Amino acid sequence: MEMEAEKKTETGSFRDPVSRRYYRTGLAVHGISGLCSIAPGIVVSILQDHYGLSYGLMGTMVSGMSIGNMIAVYVSGMLPSRIGERRTTLFLGIGFFLGYLLMSFTGIPALLLFSFFLAGIARGTCQNKCTVLVGNYSEDRTAAVALQNAFFAVGALLCPFMIGLFGAAGKVLKTGFLMETMGLSAAGLAAWGLFVRAGLPKGSFAGAQMEKEDSNAFLKDPVFWLLTLMLFCSMGIENSVNGWLVSYYKTENILSGTLSTYTTTIQWLAILVSRLAVAFVIRPKDLYRAIAVMSAAVTCMILAMVSVQTAGPAILALTLYSMAVGGVFPTAVAGLGKRMNSRTIGVMLSTASTSAVFFPWLIGMVADRLGLRAGMRVILVPCAGVLAISLFMYLHEKKRRA
Repeated sequence: MEMEAEKKTETGSFRDPVSRRYYRTGLAVHGISGLCSIAPGIVVSILQDHYGLSYGLMGTMVSGMSIGNMIAVYVSGMLPSRIGERRTTLFLGIGFFLGYLLMSFTGIPALLLFSFFLAGIARGTCQNKCTVLVGNYSEDRTAAVALQNAFFAVGALLCPFMIGLFGAAGKVLKTGFLMETMGLSAAGLAAWGLFVRAGLPKGSFAGAQMEKEDSNAFLKDPVFWLLTLMLFCSMGIENSVNGWLVSYYKTENILSGTLSTYTTTIQWLAILVSRLAVAFVIRPKDLYRAIAVMSAAVTCMILAMVSVQTAGPAILALTLYSMAVGGVFPTAVAGLGKRMNSRTIGVMLSTASTSAVFFPWLIGMVADRLGLRAGMRVILVPCAGVLAISLFMYLHEKKRRA
């Protein structure tokens, strides 16, 4: 098992102008993606007020974005071998612009579903391409991927404020909700424009290397699948907490209705701090040991979150959990090392993201039978998975180097 924490990536020197342009494009686009990817949770409420949507349709629309995201992460990794990186990215990456534009002018359920699906396509494409642009065109892959995800967190944090700003402009101009969706559409167009300016290759990022080698060889690599399984568990934890924590705190009367709405802001602030720390302060040399430590902390904080009964300890546990879990995703992705390209990222993230659907659903099923407190303890299953895999990989690597 090979440890991939090299200081300088093999794809190109960071001093090369093209590498710097790719790197900066990846950071900027991922920041805008954070804004546009978190927005549907707010926009769907705005659309309900304007169009009188049912709760069932609202849930289906949000699920449509998740489906689009999973499809795009995979397809954007496979298409470049046929039509090239530039055509793939520009074709699929226009979804934020078109999706939010379509939401602005129709209340037809089928078209609204399609618009959310388009936004999901763009999110998955940006996630794939930005990870490759930042990870492969930087001097320190681990720090770079952590910084990339910090940019996403900044976009997510700014999202409610930007939508509020767009809404205030709409009131002044008396355009109703149009300024909110049109503003997001403009942000999506800006992200697409950055991809245009980046001058992405007509062929594959990996170029001749991909042509000479079996491009599917990574599918036989056990390290790739262990990292993918680790991400499967990690994403299951994050999406379960994101989807159920507010409801749990309200049901258990741990946080008041007003205070509970700020849990998302607390989460993203803590995640931002964590990812910036990984990028600029901690800079872990032993990735597997770092993930093992973070996953142990996540497990402890999940136990605390489902055990506390008062607001203060609940907020503290949530903050510490968010700081711990924030570093797992970028560190695990950086573990791909030389394996990182559009194809491997596509397979890895599309496979791992299925947990975003499975674990929240499983919590709901358990909660229906045994109560929400018991349902929340389901999150301990993927916690144990991340911890076990990271410890196994760390001990295996330590033994190999001995």
